[in-house]
Amino acid sequence: MFGLLKKRSHLIGVDLGNDCLKLAQLANGAEQAVLLAGQYVNRPADITAGTARWQRWAIDVMRQATANGHFKGKEVVAALPANEVFIDHIRWPKKFDGKIEDAIFAKIKQKLPFEPIQKNTLIKYIPTEQDNVIVLATERTAIDHHLAIYERAGLALKSIGVWPVALASCYAHFFGRRNTDLDAIVMLLDIQSDCTNMVISRHKNPLFACSVPLGAKQLKDEPLVGRLVMELTANRRQFLSIYKNAQIERLIFLSGLAVEPDVYRTIARQLEVQAQMGDCMAATQVDDPDQFGLDRRNGKASWALAFGLSLS
Repeated sequence: MFGLLKKRSHLIGVDLGNDCLKLAQLANGAEQAVLLAGQYVNRPADITAGTARWQRWAIDVMRQATANGHFKGKEVVAALPANEVFIDHIRWPKKFDGKIEDAIFAKIKQKLPFEPIQKNTLIKYIPTEQDNVIVLATERTAIDHHLAIYERAGLALKSIGVWPVALASCYAHFFGRRNTDLDAIVMLLDIQSDCTNMVISRHKNPLFACSVPLGAKQLKDEPLVGRLVMELTANRRQFLSIYKNAQIERLIFLSGLAVEPDVYRTIARQLEVQAQMGDCMAATQVDDPDQFGLDRRNGKASWALAFGLSLS
């Protein structure tokens, strides 16, 4: 394990979303994880996500955050915004010549939301259970844009994390520590400002993942909460069709105070799954929250992805 002082800290986890930027660096304390440094900044209203101005804003925020001396080192693990990543679930190719990536690309190319040219597509895959595979794909141009952001911010990008793995790691580290959790299948929900990311995992191993383009900004309206539940129900049905005899035991809301408690209660009631709050910020030791400008009682940001990336 990593720790403070003479022990080495984790890398900096960077959750660069369309609407906000979160950086977090964890280490282990005597009894619980310690937040060494954290930074949360909303995107200015006059800047459009994905534009050159947005990139310059992200560069400036990262440069300033990591220059204040609270973060240790310049090495980061980052994730792309969910809307830039295509996700699919396939059976493991039984027969293929050459690289496995070639066989996977052949299975998903007709579904890709961008031009299906293999040399311009970056694929990551996660073998799961029952010969199934989670596939994540994005355009190389998107990767290049993000590489440029971190390079210009003066950071060393050690890896581009896979967000389903990061969320499952966050759950396993903070909320899946009992022996009975090791084999339990759980549904994890991370409600971001503009989307809701769902992972179904067996402890730290993702089995299924999807992203629904409805987030905290939209979930103030009851009809849109109902629409989110419909989307989640459809994806749960897809999961159950892929994994025979699987049973989801619990629903964990990893997004903490990102939305009002009534929204969580409505989602849990309509999904008819036993649910619990999984606020990773509340489960973390923060020696001086004012130092980072963090309000642990009233903060509306979900830290699950940034924490999971730091732990990865």
